[in-house]
Amino acid sequence: MIETMMNIPLVHQKNIFGELDVHAKRIEKTLHVTILAREEEIKIIGEDGPVTNAKRVLNTLVDLASRGNVITEQNVQYTLAMMMEHREQEVVEIDKELVCHTVSGKPIKPKTLGQKNYVDKIRSNMIVFGIGPAGTGKTYLAMAMAIDAFKNDEVSRIILTRPAIEAGEKLGFLPGDLQSKIDPYLRPLYDALYQIMGAEAFARNSEKGLIEVAPLAYMRGRTLDNAFIILDEAQNTTPAQMKMFLTRIGFGSKVIITGDRTQKDLPAGQVSGLDIAMKVLKDIEGIGFEYLTSKDVVRHPLVQRIVQAYEEFEKNQGKKMDKPKYGRRRNERKPGNE
Repeated sequence: MIETMMNIPLVHQKNIFGELDVHAKRIEKTLHVTILAREEEIKIIGEDGPVTNAKRVLNTLVDLASRGNVITEQNVQYTLAMMMEHREQEVVEIDKELVCHTVSGKPIKPKTLGQKNYVDKIRSNMIVFGIGPAGTGKTYLAMAMAIDAFKNDEVSRIILTRPAIEAGEKLGFLPGDLQSKIDPYLRPLYDALYQIMGAEAFARNSEKGLIEVAPLAYMRGRTLDNAFIILDEAQNTTPAQMKMFLTRIGFGSKVIITGDRTQKDLPAGQVSGLDIAMKVLKDIEGIGFEYLTSKDVVRHPLVQRIVQAYEEFEKNQGKKMDKPKYGRRRNERKPGNE
């Protein structure tokens, strides 16, 4: 057992250690160390390697706190994971990447290396596919990039679309016109717009036709020039819908296509347009693909564990399906013996 000392300013300690020291306890439990605080002096007790690792994690969190961040459980978990790969300093580099601010002034930044790569690819490619599980920020970051481009006059309008695959029989009994029946499927896009841009600014620009939120079917027959276009929930497109959408793109436009291949709502046996596009377009210059994973989940840490559990379950199910069956039942006849 060894002890080491480090200094953390009191102004940052509550932020770094968390309410009721929940972050400090997480570090202690993960690395099997004890962390004691007396004023600004922090004592770390444990085996040599874990103590060194704990100090590296705390130093990274101090850097994040010094940059004005509120330290969350996600920050702590991700820093611990990056520390295991000796890349914890990249957490601070990621934090320097600012996309834009919400209407309340909150900065929107990538929070993981996968998210940073996603933002970089959006900046450098005309078309980007953001593929990954729920909670990885695929749509939210794309929306932030679209609004930032719109505010900077890089594009003249924003178009947000989703396949409303249940706009037929299942919604037919609901009151209202087609738009009011489809709106529930577009609600996540509205929510992100309100948070980043503000409801008043959205309403104003929407009335002028500068921001459009519409089901994918409304894209047919159009040419979309000088626009930032986001196709959300692309795993629910058919191959024909995906081809139709991709061939709408005009000059001066940027396109982000997001999807989660594990959450398809297509009828049984229907091939996803996203799966086909990934194969067809993988080698075309100007099209980028970013595959986010459970490591990039930035919602509640429980969501990350749920995604990981499902990934493990589906992997095991796949192994069972692929496992060859040898032999035959005892009384089964051989072909030709009848």
